[in-house]
Amino acid sequence: MNPLELVKLTTLMDRTSGNPGMKIGFIDGPVVTQHPELTSENIRDIIGGNGATCTQANSTACLHGTFVAGILFAKRGSSAPAICPNCTLLVRPLFAEVTVGREHMPSATPKELATAIIDCINAGARVINMSLALTQPSTKEERALEEALNQAIKRGVLVVVAAGNQGTLGSSAITRHPWVIPVAACDLNGRPLSESNMGSTIGRRGLSAPGDAITSLGAEGKALTLGGTSVAVPFVTGAIALLWSEFPNASAAQIKLAITQASLPRRASVVPPLLDAATAYQILLTTNARR
Repeated sequence: MNPLELVKLTTLMDRTSGNPGMKIGFIDGPVVTQHPELTSENIRDIIGGNGATCTQANSTACLHGTFVAGILFAKRGSSAPAICPNCTLLVRPLFAEVTVGREHMPSATPKELATAIIDCINAGARVINMSLALTQPSTKEERALEEALNQAIKRGVLVVVAAGNQGTLGSSAITRHPWVIPVAACDLNGRPLSESNMGSTIGRRGLSAPGDAITSLGAEGKALTLGGTSVAVPFVTGAIALLWSEFPNASAAQIKLAITQASLPRRASVVPPLLDAATAYQILLTTNARR
């Protein structure tokens, strides 16, 4: 099945491509902003990262950042899903271009991530996309991360993060935070991938989204096909961006509730329900006036 159809995004994408006032904080690698299939006029650099534009197109950071950005931000009709190309992408690179090749999933320390989240909030992001995992856990740094996520609550900024690709049961300092929407990966039949992390918190508060054999933009011009929870995250982020574009007066709590509770009743499971963008739209339609 087409990944967009699996999570019922196609009807919503027919309604809107997003709008420039809907700003997405993009914490990832740098992006080939001049890629011919990207809507580069709506891409902004957040000062504080390692540079928003790739200097080494074959670096892991550039490959990952451009691929994930393509799912959100490629031009409609491109090789990528191209969910919300008319939104504004605020690129906050976190991974330096130091390695060549394709790591399965990039990682960051809690302190680095906390700083990047605050940078996105201060730049005006409404939702933050984090296709990454945590490394080097420490109590002190995790407190800084918790404070950054608490600041996101206060400012009404939604946070979407990858569950991780270790194939384990459990959670991290970020996926167990009550404001965060953790995303597990599934195949194109909606079945969970064995490599995707699961757990009670992920099952209770998170969502599943396509993370198998997804095609998006390659940093060196050719399309790539990759998988994992990194790939699943932008499907949820993109759905949020389109819903908020259609219902700009909705609060962050209303958007979060609509997208996470669309599959009610939730079963007690370590596997989160599948993203259902169409039902989330109908929930918001009953509680909010459209623009």
